[in-house]
Amino acid sequence: MLLLGVIGGPEIIVILLIVLVLFGGKKIPELMKGLGKGVKEYKKAMNGVEEEINSVADEAPKQENQADA
Repeated sequence: MLLLGVIGGPEIIVILLIVLVLFGGKKIPELMKGLGKGVKEYKKAMNGVEEEINSVADEAPKQENQADA
C-alpha cells in the first residue's frame, strides 16, 4: 500500500541535499532568514485576524442588548 504525504528521515535528507546543490552553502542562511521572516509575518497576520474576529464576536452581544432595550 502506497502512503502519500508521509515524509520520513531519508526523504528530508534527500530534499536538503537537493537544496544544498541548487543554492550552495552561502545562500542557504539567506534563504532561511527569508523563510523565518515569512513565517513571522504569517503568524502576525493570523493573530491580527483572530483578534479582529474575537472583537467582532464580543461586540455582537452588546449590540443585541442595546437593540433590546
